[in-house]
Amino acid sequence: MNESDTKKAVESKQLPSLNDIEEMYKIDIKDNFDEHRESGKAALEYLENSTAKYKGQTIYSLYVPKILNPKTTQHFKEIAETMAGIMQKVIRAYQKDEQYRRLFDFSRDVERLILHNPLYENILPVCRVDIFYDEKDGSFYFCEFNTDGSSSMNEDRELCKAFEYTQLYNVLNKDYEIKSFELFDSLVDAFLENYRSYLYKVEKPTVAIVDFLELGCSVQEFEQFRKSFEKKGLSAFVCDIRDLYLDNNKLCTKDGTVINLVYRRAVTSDICEHESEIADFIDAVLTHKVCCMGSFCTQVAHDKSLFYILRHEMTKQFLTEKETAFIEKHIPYTAELTDSVIEENSVIENKDNWLIKPKNSYGARGIFAGVSSTRNEWEKAVSDNKNKNYILQQFITPYQTYNIDFHKESPELKKYSNLTGLYVYNGRFAGVYSRQSVSSIISSSYDENDIGTVFLEKRN
Repeated sequence: MNESDTKKAVESKQLPSLNDIEEMYKIDIKDNFDEHRESGKAALEYLENSTAKYKGQTIYSLYVPKILNPKTTQHFKEIAETMAGIMQKVIRAYQKDEQYRRLFDFSRDVERLILHNPLYENILPVCRVDIFYDEKDGSFYFCEFNTDGSSSMNEDRELCKAFEYTQLYNVLNKDYEIKSFELFDSLVDAFLENYRSYLYKVEKPTVAIVDFLELGCSVQEFEQFRKSFEKKGLSAFVCDIRDLYLDNNKLCTKDGTVINLVYRRAVTSDICEHESEIADFIDAVLTHKVCCMGSFCTQVAHDKSLFYILRHEMTKQFLTEKETAFIEKHIPYTAELTDSVIEENSVIENKDNWLIKPKNSYGARGIFAGVSSTRNEWEKAVSDNKNKNYILQQFITPYQTYNIDFHKESPELKKYSNLTGLYVYNGRFAGVYSRQSVSSIISSSYDENDIGTVFLEKRN
């Protein structure tokens, strides 16, 4: 589409394609650069004074948010809900079938936690599935699955507020309704819906949002969830998981408040690492002295070995034909990082085709990508981690779109790689978390930039 066609599409007030939207904002930023730069600085100033912090520092963000239309949003809904349904089937199969459990490599201690029955209906109350999405043709591959530790809802909330300060917002707002996803009250609603199916529920549960607070991505995010629970008329607290203790068979906070419902943000790997410090918490969950949202069984979906187990014949036995085809098409080739796999796939020689990841990690820790490594670095990474707790995975080149960084003294429009996170609450699509990077690796360990996510609707 040329410049004239793009302007006609905007002027018609019809909802454009994602590619048309990109052409439109590129044209407007170039034609009205000074106005966009000044408003971009205002947006950054808002963020600097907001709760958009990661480990005490303001998140690094770009000017243009991810701008969606209803067609793409509907596609995201289908992707997210299909994958969440498959993940729930896998968790239940793990819990029921001892032979299927052997496909995973969990320790006996972790298996004991996973086999705990949470006694509520939806065993996957919250997850975020990250995908590489091609905006031209709608094709996609899955990148990562996150469960109870799914985060960054607050980053999206603040980034969408910051966007309202920009000239680009004003341009779009002339012709379209600009909306964002609500990710806090909706999660609380999903949790309370699930809690109503809990066998030992109380009428007005007191809630604790728990993590190892020095490891948590954002205490400010926890505070937002606390406020959302309080809007429902419930008492809620943000607690370090190590401060909870049992008293007279009740799980209590440091000041003695009895807790009925826990929103667990502490990931299972951290729980196992600090097990001796949180014995009371684990006991309370396993003996149903408290309802934990979500239960430890979600570790099955979080573990990266799931990527190759999804293709296993035993998994295909309980999936539908449609679900099996979905996996075959959208899960990149994945295998355990063993000598034979390395040799069969010429992993050293074709380094740019591969990356390696620890099976049980988060926050992009321990990931090595051949494309961003020298030959010597790649050989060492593969050698150091083979035949251990690592997987080999096909490298997917991310789709790129134009953005601009107004932190820079001489900002310019250039291409950034995209990663899209799809939130699912109680099996239902809830929203999107978007990130971009100059490089083809999108993680906090490399060059990750947050952007808000908005969607356009026709004005009535």
